[in-house]
Amino acid sequence: MTAREVWRSWARPARRDVAPLDPRERRLLRTELVVVFAVTLGLSGVRSLVSLLDALASPVRLDERRVAIDESLARNPWADLAAQLASSFALVAWGALGLYLLVRAGAGPRAVGLDGRRPGRDALAAVGLAALIGIPGLGLYLASRALGLNTTVIPSLLGEQWWTVPVLIVSACANAWAEEVLVVGYLLHGLRRLGVSENRALAISAVLRGSYHLYQGFGGGLGNLLMGLVFGRYWQRTGRLWPLVGAHALLDVVAFVGSALLRGALPFLPA
Repeated sequence: MTAREVWRSWARPARRDVAPLDPRERRLLRTELVVVFAVTLGLSGVRSLVSLLDALASPVRLDERRVAIDESLARNPWADLAAQLASSFALVAWGALGLYLLVRAGAGPRAVGLDGRRPGRDALAAVGLAALIGIPGLGLYLASRALGLNTTVIPSLLGEQWWTVPVLIVSACANAWAEEVLVVGYLLHGLRRLGVSENRALAISAVLRGSYHLYQGFGGGLGNLLMGLVFGRYWQRTGRLWPLVGAHALLDVVAFVGSALLRGALPFLPA
């Protein structure tokens, strides 16, 4: 198969039949989607957009501003540990909510690719996706910073505690779980049940993913939108969600832990 044929295959989503909904079920599902994202990542997207607009209105240039993803939440180390774990637990609960609603709708974990049928292949796919997204993503971040279109993103500002690295790993996995279950498994499955075309659903999912990263600047929003297109299409073609969770977790672990351990050692990691 040539590269062109591979591209055409992935650009054209697979057709998957779903049971039609009656008008009442359609209204309920639309309402459910709006409510879920109004209290989770959709709300995060609105806040992120407001943060970007505020930054653009500031006299300080965008590339001179710094934003941190993980930072201390309390002055006392034990209180900070508890707050960090509570924050990660909230993200796990968001993902669990999406999975629970899928089960209530008659679509269990297997329907969205969260079963254990192929752990080896899923793990290999996760590593491949992480490399596919991570290497170009770093280049896009550096380019957007150089052009003044992005803030300086500091993945971690946590202090040096015995629990710092484990907490960062937990945070990375919680972020990956919440985002992939909600923005890919739950949202794309729901839009498919509503009869939304695969390409339009993919665009909605990707724009949502990009929106709640806008606090990082235009580069952060664009980079995550592109990641959403790749991840969403992968799920539409394969029906497997674990590789996306795994790839996202790998990317965040490298970013969070690497930032904590190598801060100031590399030119693109601020001191």
